Amino acid sequence: MKDNKNKLELFKSNPSKALWTLSIPMMLGMSVQAIYMLIDTAFIGNWVGGSALAGLGLIFPPLFIIMGITFGLGSGATTVIAKSIGEKNKTKADSAAGHIILLGIVLSLLFIIIGYFGGEYIIQYQSKNISIVKHASDYFFTILYGTFFMIMSIFFRSILSGEGDNLFPMKVLGLGTLINLILDPIFIHYYQIKGAALATVISQVVVFIIFTFIMLFKKHTYITINFTKFKFSHSIINEILKLGVPASLSMLIMSIGLFFYNKILAMSEFPIEAIAAYSTAHRIEHLFFIPIISIATSMVTLVGMFYGARRLDLIDKVISYGLKNALLISCVFGLLFFTSSNLIFPIFTDNQKIIKIGVEYFKIFSFAIPLVTLTMICSRVMQGLGKAYPMLIITCLRVIIISCFFAYLFIQIMNKPLYFAWIAILLSCLTSSLLAIVWMISIKRKIQFK
Repeated sequence: MKDNKNKLELFKSNPSKALWTLSIPMMLGMSVQAIYMLIDTAFIGNWVGGSALAGLGLIFPPLFIIMGITFGLGSGATTVIAKSIGEKNKTKADSAAGHIILLGIVLSLLFIIIGYFGGEYIIQYQSKNISIVKHASDYFFTILYGTFFMIMSIFFRSILSGEGDNLFPMKVLGLGTLINLILDPIFIHYYQIKGAALATVISQVVVFIIFTFIMLFKKHTYITINFTKFKFSHSIINEILKLGVPASLSMLIMSIGLFFYNKILAMSEFPIEAIAAYSTAHRIEHLFFIPIISIATSMVTLVGMFYGARRLDLIDKVISYGLKNALLISCVFGLLFFTSSNLIFPIFTDNQKIIKIGVEYFKIFSFAIPLVTLTMICSRVMQGLGKAYPMLIITCLRVIIISCFFAYLFIQIMNKPLYFAWIAILLSCLTSSLLAIVWMISIKRKIQFK
């Protein structure tokens, strides 16, 4: 077992360095995955066509539900493990890891059953276009076979993140992405959009096997997982759920928001092109949000550890440093989107209408990137402090109450041009960022150590 006993002390001695120690490996791993997603999108857009891109847009909400709930619960486990290590309670950290794996098995079975029987209905509700629905169904019901492996790999990564190790997951995910990249063009050539999903499933299986071997059999981690000594604890599972469920519900709300947004766009004057542009833009912006996501996720670990160690001064330091750097990065990316989106979008399709709509989206969304960054950082800080429900409420406000409402108002009732749907997103990001800042400050001021 790797000796990570001094990791907490190292993080406490230099919180700024600790933030990059955690963030950079995560950035690299996620970047490799995001680049794969973009290459995958480019292959599908150029080899299969615009309707296939729109099909990807339809399956994004149900897949995002699965991934969102998984990442949410995983972040709950990360927080519990990090706090337990901060308290120097390894037994509890080990138990939390065992419980999240057990939860992963249950969730996998549940999602597979729901996806198998309800997936077609979810897809068809968003669009009645036969071509789009066909592409979406082919991709979704193929990717469903990899659900178990995907969920377990996410939970393995959450465990490692809780103990402060993001380097090893980066290497494993990088290998999985490489396999995906190799298989993707071959399988897409023979099986169209279904081939892209099949390549993903195979890579997920490989990643799962590696994580399982290293963590359960080789015991290469600080966390020890031993199911022969495992004892179910209601208190630990409740603690994971208390932190993870709100985060999962936040992701679920985002999925619902995407679902309704697709529905609104499907009723616009350019339904196929609008959905294709929106879904492609999401994949592109994900790459650029990776540094911010990595910083925010790393802050859950650090804030959780420092909170467990009763070091409010270090919490303040890492919040200030993380916010400054994340905002600087977001402003740079916002400028890039505003000035270069007309060069980025043609990589993924030659459909001029899709390109035009996508460029309009980025011109407006570029102003929202710093606002999204503020919301993301503040929400993760609150989660690290054991307050997960603010993120849920803020997400609901941003994604459904404001964004979807105004999009429907502008597009369907007021009959405004399509770009007003993107203005609705900007308005929602502005409101949620202001609320997140005020809420985080309020929670932090109430912290008192006995």
